[in-house]
Amino acid sequence: MEYRTLGDSGLDVSLIGLGTMTWGEQNTEQDAHAQLDYAIAQSVTLIDAAEMYPVPPKPETQGRTEQYIGTWLARHRGLRDKLVLTTKIAGPARQPHNPQHIRGAGNQFDRKNLTEALDGSLKRLQTDYVDLYQLHWPDRSTTTFGRAAYPWLDDAYTVPIEETLAVLADFVKAGKVRHVGVSNETPWGVAQFLRASEKLGLPRIVSIQNAYSLLNRTFENGLSEFSHRNGIGLLAYSPLAFGWLTGKYENGARPAGARITLFERFKRYSKPQAVEATSRYVALAKRHGLSPAQLALAFVNGRPFVTSNLIGATTLEQLKENIASVDVKLSDEIVAEIDALHDLQPNPAP
Repeated sequence: MEYRTLGDSGLDVSLIGLGTMTWGEQNTEQDAHAQLDYAIAQSVTLIDAAEMYPVPPKPETQGRTEQYIGTWLARHRGLRDKLVLTTKIAGPARQPHNPQHIRGAGNQFDRKNLTEALDGSLKRLQTDYVDLYQLHWPDRSTTTFGRAAYPWLDDAYTVPIEETLAVLADFVKAGKVRHVGVSNETPWGVAQFLRASEKLGLPRIVSIQNAYSLLNRTFENGLSEFSHRNGIGLLAYSPLAFGWLTGKYENGARPAGARITLFERFKRYSKPQAVEATSRYVALAKRHGLSPAQLALAFVNGRPFVTSNLIGATTLEQLKENIASVDVKLSDEIVAEIDALHDLQPNPAP
């Protein structure tokens, strides 16, 4: 396993991070524990969760993912301090797909909601602290979850970033949170968080968790410079584009039990242009004797702004292949071919 430093936190985290959003929906508690056992045995140290998980978000399953991690931690107390455990607070329901069952549609990043969210997560996780606490999406209308253009909406009210950071600072002082980060953020948002921390002496964000894959390289435009200049590391989610980049949905295939087969909700990567681009990347992988998943994950692993590549799996076989991608190094020739395909059809699934 390789390790990279999480922003200016001083924490070294595994290049492969374990995503957990299927636990409690597509995966049982036994599955979740088996995945944790295997990942830890392979020296994975970063475990990423969220109060909203599993997905798709539903009132009857909300919090199960954290609960499953908690029951595993209760049996492995000696490992807690060796892990980097992260979770997230759900934001307000400003888009139709945002959940409204978690403290209501107005679940904004004020003291009341942040406190209830963190305390609930700590209870389910059966731990006294999380290493990284993240804001799952912004407390304002902006370009999130595949929204292609800035919406130019005037929100009735958004909690000022300074106010949110002040509450997070109290969590850090209390020892409940070690570091803070953002997710599904924009360059403007990251700049505002950095400005507020510098101006008011509040905790500095150490990470940003955004989508990044062969089908969505928008992080490279604007946000990657923050990684370079300010040390805000990317925790890359959906590196396999909800499984599309494994090639399992090629030619209209819909394997039993697969996410796209089961849920109509997940259409971010199923646009015609994305399906066409996926086929090109799948063919490229096969030409070079790689599995499509290996190609897609190794590309993300190789980006200098990526701190941890958050892989998710519903089977141990998938998990083994995904973690093994850390040993796959793409040649300059393959990277050049990837860039050529990207130039031909850039960011078909932002």
